[in-house]
Amino acid sequence: MSERHLKGWLKHGDFIILDILCMALSFSISYWIRFGFGNPFEEQTIQFQAVIFFLSQLVIILFGNNYEGILRRGKLEEFLAVFRYILEILFVGLLYLFITHNTIATSRLQFGYTSVLFLVIDYIVRGLNKFRIIRLNTSRANQRSVVLMTSEELVDEAMRNLSRDDEFQGFFVSAIVLMNGESPDFVSDYGVPVMVFNKDAIQQISHNWVDEVFILLPDDQTFPLDAVEYFREMGLTINYTVASINNRRWKYSEMRKLGSYNVITTSVRMAAYWEFAVKRIIDILGGIVGCILTGILILIIGPIIYIKSPGPIFFAQERVGKNGKTFRMYKFRSMYMDAEARKEALMKENMANGAIMFKMDDDPRIIGSEKKDKKGRPCGIGNFIRNTSLDEFPQFFNVLIGNMSLVGWRPATVDEWERYELKHRIRASMKPGLTGMWQVSGRSDVKDFDKVVELDREYMENWSLKLDFKILLKTVKVVLTRQGAK
Repeated sequence: MSERHLKGWLKHGDFIILDILCMALSFSISYWIRFGFGNPFEEQTIQFQAVIFFLSQLVIILFGNNYEGILRRGKLEEFLAVFRYILEILFVGLLYLFITHNTIATSRLQFGYTSVLFLVIDYIVRGLNKFRIIRLNTSRANQRSVVLMTSEELVDEAMRNLSRDDEFQGFFVSAIVLMNGESPDFVSDYGVPVMVFNKDAIQQISHNWVDEVFILLPDDQTFPLDAVEYFREMGLTINYTVASINNRRWKYSEMRKLGSYNVITTSVRMAAYWEFAVKRIIDILGGIVGCILTGILILIIGPIIYIKSPGPIFFAQERVGKNGKTFRMYKFRSMYMDAEARKEALMKENMANGAIMFKMDDDPRIIGSEKKDKKGRPCGIGNFIRNTSLDEFPQFFNVLIGNMSLVGWRPATVDEWERYELKHRIRASMKPGLTGMWQVSGRSDVKDFDKVVELDREYMENWSLKLDFKILLKTVKVVLTRQGAK
């Protein structure tokens, strides 16, 4: 997983500013409806509610994806997007009030009126802004002229992709230059002149209105360095790509500097530096809270573990983390001291598909597993702390010091890592976590290791702070209901 600079949501800055203004207007109108015309921000209670709305909206703007594909949405889709947007804002605001137990009175009518008015006003304003953008973009005077330089077989694909891309709506293709043609027999269906790449074509480009050049090369095409240098001397903006990295498998890629080299960077998922910073801050806060809870648990279950199985109450093991780096992971000891030595003898009872993971019902190595309940299920202290995931709490220390994250993939043991196939090692492109997609998708019920890796890959390819919060909330439910715990 790679990092990229903050720039994604800034391209819709006009919509963001309009949304903030619409919220302020909706809040003011709702106040005037209730109390008559006047300054809605004189009273402390009203000021407090306004701050809640503004901060909640800011959180949704930063961490949500409400503006993704906004220019392509139809009317109904846009209405639903605005409806979801205000619901998310209300959820964040109410969650804050619930957590803080704030004593300042809040008005449900103010929240309700503001939400309904915002839904109507923002929907209309977004529609008008999209209409404005479309009118500007359909006027050639307001667009930038782009010359497409490519091969005959890539022309249709390039024109289709450019025409449906939000980023390209401020441009128009003014000419097509064929890099592998020998005669101008190729006829364009797009109403633009077609030229064969040669000195005459370069001369025509230099004497006509051209703002940018887009070079799309097939794998077997030689890069036109002389032409690029010529365009650079003309002051044109040059965009170039290579067909091989436009495959869907190369979903996330960008150009950056590596030392003095210009390189194309691709990864499972690219994220902004600020997203990683926020994730780390959340990990630190969660790690601090978790370590405090772990200290309390030591006093409660630590003596029980020691009495049932004399020895250390913590289990420390070498695990493999991000990019194959090893670290010591900590757990409350839930197995007898000779558990690792007995593992080899129990491998024939492994319920997981393949030999990479080890899963076993009624594992005799667990402390107290010889004790059974009325239904014949093991009910020792080791089973209890494993089923309730209490054994994982010491890992909050790993989260705090940065070996792990709250959400990620479960770190592999060294012997498991050595048996990984290449396709399995994608898990290590992020930090391992206390919980993850596998944990909230059945845990022990998922016995196929390839399925586990698939879930981890799905998480990495779709990672966002919002997804992390969803997984954390699902984890609480899974732990409380003991779903998939064995």
